[in-house]
Amino acid sequence: MDAALCALDADGTVTHWNREAERILGWTAAEAVGRAGLAGWAVRAEDADEVHAALMAAMTSPGRQVHEFALLTKEGGRVLVRTQSSAVTGADGAPAGVYCAFSEVHTQIDLERSIALSEALFDDASWGVVLVDADLRPAVVNAHAARALGLGRTHVLGRPLGDLLVQGVEELEAALQHVLAEGAPPAATELWVTLRSEEAEEPRRCWRSGFLRLASPLAEEPVPLGVGWLFQDITDLKRAEQDSSLLRFRANQLHRAGRAAAECEDPGEAAAVHLDFALAGFADHGLVDLAATPSPAGPPLSDMDTTTPIEDADLAAAPDDATEPAPRLIRALASPSGAPGPAQPVAGTGIPLTYVAGHPAVQAYRRRGSVRASAGLAVTPEGWAAARKWPEGTVHGLCVVLRSRGRTLGVATFLRGASRRPFDRADAAYAEEVASRIAASLDLAEALGKR
Repeated sequence: MDAALCALDADGTVTHWNREAERILGWTAAEAVGRAGLAGWAVRAEDADEVHAALMAAMTSPGRQVHEFALLTKEGGRVLVRTQSSAVTGADGAPAGVYCAFSEVHTQIDLERSIALSEALFDDASWGVVLVDADLRPAVVNAHAARALGLGRTHVLGRPLGDLLVQGVEELEAALQHVLAEGAPPAATELWVTLRSEEAEEPRRCWRSGFLRLASPLAEEPVPLGVGWLFQDITDLKRAEQDSSLLRFRANQLHRAGRAAAECEDPGEAAAVHLDFALAGFADHGLVDLAATPSPAGPPLSDMDTTTPIEDADLAAAPDDATEPAPRLIRALASPSGAPGPAQPVAGTGIPLTYVAGHPAVQAYRRRGSVRASAGLAVTPEGWAAARKWPEGTVHGLCVVLRSRGRTLGVATFLRGASRRPFDRADAAYAEEVASRIAASLDLAEALGKR
């Protein structure tokens, strides 16, 4: 047995002594069996009566009795052990002796700590804990991990990771396979995953994950039992970091654009500079369309939710707020749609763009606000972009009104391709800040007669 075992008959004579007891105390079975009690050889004489009484009391006590004693080794040293003693009954049911299993206290405490730690981790830990077997299937999960995965604890067990995650499963499986083959990585890793749901895909989550290779302590050679995967959801923290970094970058771009535009003698050139700086990391293309006749002074329609995405199922349908004639918009600035390069003024022909009434730029002009549009589930994104007179490959658009001195001068349009996400409200706020600077430069150009 892995535990040390000795047995005494009803008279206190040692009848059994196993190899683990020999390893701990050094006394062989031949030397121990047949001795009358433990006094003088396995227990100090001063402690012999107390130890003997505690052991023999187990014959008349129900269940197991747990004690801690200091036993003597063959070399004369002392070992603190924890014992579990229980009665041995004869054929007639009467007590015939007692057996005692014992182990070194520090070994027992280490075992109890390990068991207590395992139970705590798989009970109420504040982070997710998943035991993944060698087949990369969850074998044990704690309550926190089950909640993070959106399933009950029993529903997770034995299922392939691909049944639990839509995105990030390849990265997770690669990490688990690496741990099984090479051992635990030196630092935690951050995994972006998307949970699989029967109704719809959940938002992406960022889990800071640590991995431990588990091996059997009973095998002669290490045999991997699986991987312990511990993770904590840090999505809010990562998104806050990303938002803060994005705000710093955009503020820096606005500062650099202002410094560069201040060096331009031509206000029209300054408007192009603002557009160029705004495109970096924000959009693939930029367009500026000016009204042939700026609208009369009037406040922006700030009481409307002008950044709500427009569904473009019927592009030709006039919006509900079409209370004024369609504007005659003329292209003034455009970024190259092919090779990269700075935005350039468009040669003035005076011919208005053929925007239909439902075009996002027309709606932005009428609403005096911002309008977002996306191809969404359009069958042919190329046709979607062509219908709006936008460069090929465009799937997301943001049209922002150009306002200066209370007048609506035109519309600035920012476009993104399929590799980018749709514009959101934060993007609209940034585009509006850029548009205010472009509008101020173009208004100055008009006042100076350079437009």
